Amino acid sequence: MSRRKERIIAFQALYSWDVSREPLDKLLTFSWLENDFENRAEKKIEESGDALKAFKDKKTFASLIIAGTIEHLDEIDEMIKKHLAANWSLERINKVALAILRTSTYEIVFQKDIEPKIIIDEAINIAKDYGSDDSYKFINAVLDKIGKDEESKKA
Repeated sequence: MSRRKERIIAFQALYSWDVSREPLDKLLTFSWLENDFENRAEKKIEESGDALKAFKDKKTFASLIIAGTIEHLDEIDEMIKKHLAANWSLERINKVALAILRTSTYEIVFQKDIEPKIIIDEAINIAKDYGSDDSYKFINAVLDKIGKDEESKKA
C-alpha cells in the first residue's frame, strides 16, 4: 500500500476519532475500513479482501501516524494554534482540515526521515480530494509555517 493511501487512511481515522473518541486500540483494528474495501471491490478493485487482510496484518505507516498523532495531540494542537492567523482557533477549523493538519504536523515534527515539502504536498493533494474548496490553501499556509519552524530548529 502506498504512503499516500496510508496518509488518507490516517487522516480518515483521525477524523473519525475526533468525532467519536473511539479508543485507539479499536481504531487501529481498521474494522471501519471493511465497508470502504467492499465498496471499492464493487468498483473493480481486485482482491480487495486480500488487500484488507494484508493491511490489517502488518505494522503500517498509517498506524504509526494515527497512534503518534493521538499520543502527541496536545503538542500538535499547540503548534497548529501557534501558526494560525490571529482570528482563527482550532474550533473554527473544519474537522476534515483539522485531521489533515494534525496528521501532517505529526509527520513534519516526528518523522524526521521525510522531507516537510513532501508531507505538505501530500496534505495539499488530500485536502483537494477530501476537503472543502479552498481548504488546501489554508492547510498549505499553516503547514508551511510549521515546516519552516522545524527547519530552523535543525540549523
